[in-house]
Amino acid sequence: MMAPILQQVKSSMGDKVTVIKIDIDKNPAAASAYNIQGVPTLIIFKQGQTKWRQSGVIQANQLQQIITQYL
Repeated sequence: MMAPILQQVKSSMGDKVTVIKIDIDKNPAAASAYNIQGVPTLIIFKQGQTKWRQSGVIQANQLQQIITQYL
């Protein structure tokens, strides 16, 4: 469900952002390291630090606004 939303955000924001999707079933260490309890979990990192996180679906325009706050 999030894949088309993430594609839209990436397409709209271009090189300003990097979007990475991790399959936690194939990468349980990543889920553990970032304490992911639910899917989807969205996390915004800036310079290696977590700036924002949310579990659940979010619309593209809302996500773009949130990302813009951290650019």
